[in-house]
Amino acid sequence: MSTATAGSTTSAADFIPPRPTLPRLRAASKGCRGCHLWKVGTQTVFGEGPADASVVIVGEQPGDKEDLAGRPFVGPAGKLLDVALEDAGIDREKVYLTNAVKHFKWERGPGKRRIHKKPNDTEVRACHPWLDAELAVIEPRVIVCLGATAAQALLGKAFRVTQSRGKVLRPWGDVPLVVATVHPSSVLRSPAGDREANEKAFMRDISRIAKYV
Repeated sequence: MSTATAGSTTSAADFIPPRPTLPRLRAASKGCRGCHLWKVGTQTVFGEGPADASVVIVGEQPGDKEDLAGRPFVGPAGKLLDVALEDAGIDREKVYLTNAVKHFKWERGPGKRRIHKKPNDTEVRACHPWLDAELAVIEPRVIVCLGATAAQALLGKAFRVTQSRGKVLRPWGDVPLVVATVHPSSVLRSPAGDREANEKAFMRDISRIAKYV
């Protein structure tokens, strides 16, 4: 589906199992050494959801809570996503949730706090075979990209979420469709005066996929 791994000398491609299914991919991902981030995160945080999901939601990478739990979108950003899904009448259990990068990249903050650090292009490319494999198994009708990292991993570096957010795009012909919006963590970081408006805009974007679930 994507050529994002082109030019990579090390990547997750060497760890993709033959005849992949979601359980096989998940098991294989635990031993991934496709980039150095396996040394940084506590564990691989693979995608979660049904193999026949019509909607796949892709974020950037697991956060601190996700890294510790081993599950995607269980932290504060995930809770906001849950609210947006519920507001749109979408059952989270029917959606597949994953990330462009499967390990938590962080740096030490004040005290013992682990601060999110944005993955670089090399790390995103190295991890991309996992996302490609997930999408190939699931064959969703719609992919929702949360934030620039996820959107550019699938749509190329020139894609700008700010210019196309909320639009239903058809970049590959027949299927799947793609909708890009901001990452819910960016909404949580909004200044107090902008928070309510940004939450409403995010929920409006998510509501656009309700008819595909």
